Amino acid sequence: MIDLSARPKLARLFRMQYEEAQGCYVLLYPEGMVKLNQPASEILKRCDGERDVHAIVADLEQTFNTTGLEKDVTGFLEIATERGWIV
Repeated sequence: MIDLSARPKLARLFRMQYEEAQGCYVLLYPEGMVKLNQPASEILKRCDGERDVHAIVADLEQTFNTTGLEKDVTGFLEIATERGWIV
């Protein structure tokens, strides 16, 4: 379970960038690359170590003019943590 006060950031071995050839954001690491869908890239862009999870959710809800994203965001962050993408 992700703590809403946690301040996630990309793990040291990962770098996110936009790839023209792929037409999307990718997560690069020494052994390869992960192609990210739009929701994943929007969440990871905000994982800067400065904002807590609550602020990330609030920013996404404001940016996309919606509500109720907390469960989706925390679910993704749990997976990203398990895969070692964020700390």
